[in-house]
Amino acid sequence: MGAAAQVRGAFEELYGTAPDGVWAAPGRVNLIGEHTDYNDGFVMPFALPHVATAAVARRTDGVLRLHSSDVEGGVVELSLDALEPGTDREWTAYPAGVVWALREAGHPVTGADVHLASTVPTGAGLSSSAALEVVIALALNDLYELGLQRWQLARLCQRAENVYVGAPTGIMDQTASACCEAGHALFLDTRDLSQKQIPFDLAAEGMRLLVVDTQVKHAHSGGEYGKRRAGCEKGAALLGVDALRDIPYADLDASLERLGDEEEVRRLVRHVVTEDHRVERVVALLEAGDTRAIGPVLTEGHASLRDDFQVSCPELDLVVEAANSAGALGARMTGGGFGGSAIVLAEAADVDTIAKAVEEAFAAAGFTAPRVFEAVPSAGARRES
Repeated sequence: MGAAAQVRGAFEELYGTAPDGVWAAPGRVNLIGEHTDYNDGFVMPFALPHVATAAVARRTDGVLRLHSSDVEGGVVELSLDALEPGTDREWTAYPAGVVWALREAGHPVTGADVHLASTVPTGAGLSSSAALEVVIALALNDLYELGLQRWQLARLCQRAENVYVGAPTGIMDQTASACCEAGHALFLDTRDLSQKQIPFDLAAEGMRLLVVDTQVKHAHSGGEYGKRRAGCEKGAALLGVDALRDIPYADLDASLERLGDEEEVRRLVRHVVTEDHRVERVVALLEAGDTRAIGPVLTEGHASLRDDFQVSCPELDLVVEAANSAGALGARMTGGGFGGSAIVLAEAADVDTIAKAVEEAFAAAGFTAPRVFEAVPSAGARRES
């Protein structure tokens, strides 16, 4: 039985009636472009085959009922009129926040019954929360015939996460979940939300991209993420620009000099400006058909996240070091940092050797065994039935 049929069946058992439909939305891996999205910069995610699946039925009585097969406990019942930012610290804040954001924007959502199941690893930096938000937004957009575009749904989901949940994330995760296409990476300008689908079919070129989940959990609403965002905003203000995106790569050295002894801000600025440049380099290499050459750019990006942005951790650094020593084309942490996952670009023939080297390095360091799986660029959010 497929995931959609399972979720449909579970909905019927829970609520005693059939859902109006079943939808799915994926997690994502960010190929390159980390901590650039809230600086109006460039990012390049692609969707994973791992998805959040939701069976949903409309209600007309102002009640939202939520259930997840991944969380212990029964159905959670909420009143739409009582939804308020900051009142929910549980998993239900993500779907409830989307309903709140839709209603705040004037869309006539009158309630829903929801059953969810997700295969996106939580806490791994693969956007399990964005998948949860986007699947609800897409379902309600369809059921209530709201007529919203994918990018508009992504914006509303970001608002739900920023305001309702209280996590100061950028627009990338929700846009990736809503808009990615199979066999492509999404080149996204987070300022104007313009998108370009860049062909990224590694298997056809004899390569693979591994995700190594370090099993170190990270939490975005924690203070470290917000601190770096505030530091980036301070840097932009000191340099007299709207966002760090506005500092040309060619002007980086002069800009850093202008920041004087603001050492922490200088590091943050250097990362964002060089990372935007790395995204542009990766796009150019992929469009030129020189995919293997992106490997060193990924590794460069990791060094910048580790040394300048300081969001790595010993486990992520060990993945990159062990993978590259074992013959990987390149590797870097992906996601917000402080744990989560790293990605490894490798020749198909080297995958087993590299995975084994990483696992052995973790064992030798006394770390929890990592979870290693292949990331295949997959389809974005869709209706399943």
